[in-house]
Amino acid sequence: MIDSQAARIDSLESHIAHQDRTIEELNEVVLAQREDIRRLERRLDKLMSRVATLEDQAPLPDNAPPPHY
Repeated sequence: MIDSQAARIDSLESHIAHQDRTIEELNEVVLAQREDIRRLERRLDKLMSRVATLEDQAPLPDNAPPPHY
């Protein structure tokens, strides 16, 4: 009886250790993704600013149909 309880406790401790490691790995992935998202947001902001500047410098033509329509 004692051996089966000890084996069960060992199994549970092992399971918890694996879960803890998995949680740590997932947390590292989430943190890396957060940094990637922040970097991409900064790049997007810069690109949007550049597009706005280009549109101000050379406005897009009207989308009127050509005269032969």
